[in-house]
Amino acid sequence: LSPSPAASFLPDNPSKKTAQEWPSSLRSRAAVGRNRRRMGKKAAYSPAMSDLGAGRRGPWVAPCPPPPQETWVAWLVPLIALANIVSFGYTMYVNDCPSTHRLEASDCVFPSLGRFAFEPFSINPLLGPSLYTLDSLGALDYNKVVVEGERWRLLACIWLHAGVIHLLANMLSLLFTGVRLEQEFGFVKIGLLYVLSGIGGSLMSCFSIQSKISVGASGALFGLLGAMLSELITNWTIYANKCAALLTLMVVIAINLAVGVVPHVDSSAHIGGFVSGFLLGFVLLMRPQFGWISRRHIPPGYNMELVRPKHNLCQYLLWFTALVLLITG
Repeated sequence: LSPSPAASFLPDNPSKKTAQEWPSSLRSRAAVGRNRRRMGKKAAYSPAMSDLGAGRRGPWVAPCPPPPQETWVAWLVPLIALANIVSFGYTMYVNDCPSTHRLEASDCVFPSLGRFAFEPFSINPLLGPSLYTLDSLGALDYNKVVVEGERWRLLACIWLHAGVIHLLANMLSLLFTGVRLEQEFGFVKIGLLYVLSGIGGSLMSCFSIQSKISVGASGALFGLLGAMLSELITNWTIYANKCAALLTLMVVIAINLAVGVVPHVDSSAHIGGFVSGFLLGFVLLMRPQFGWISRRHIPPGYNMELVRPKHNLCQYLLWFTALVLLITG
């Protein structure tokens, strides 16, 4: 089988025509193949002449080149980042450092911001609100979630942040990781992945840390990292530089997990979100294996028995196993 997207449609004697003389469809397909190789993925598969000739039952007819892989416009991930920023602004408005506490206005950090001023460093070193404000707006608290039945906190806490430093670190990670995923898989899958991973991290945090409150989108962010790893595994055949892609991703994941060692960081939410996202990636991000051809791109008379299935057995096994673990877990 020929992995080149343009080789299937070259004239019988390619030396007679330069690339500039090829039809525009051939030049565009060749450009798509070059771009995908630069991204570390194989070019989209197209059947070679010899392959189609072996499977034809009548005169060979060149198939239409399959369209390039659809690229989505990333709008949900930036919108989520904006929602987190707005939520933090509302949190600081409710906090109202100068009037909430019996402090002089100068005791707050950046008192010129008025009611948006930050708590003193002795109360919150991350430039943010007080613990009381975070708790009143939906911070994760074991007693209130389990004992008092306030389940809404499992979702609300991922939209709250302890301070400006916490917010900036999470939003930069979200944009760096989430935009690429949304461009490749669309807003529906990535939106579900973000929310469900965040809830998974909240559940792990709730049962691991029962004496403190917890806030932040770290569980959802680690879910995106876990999904990137499972996407690499389940779509292994479409990657050209497999080992390099895997090594790079493992280094990024290791660095982020190492942050959980820092004091006052909820590592249990990181682990819960990562595991949730890892399993969800097998379910939501499975793509056709390399070599699969859509039926609408195969010429009439071609022997369909020679066409590869859309997904291989390993992908189905990983999908089923991950789905069972998510349901039972």
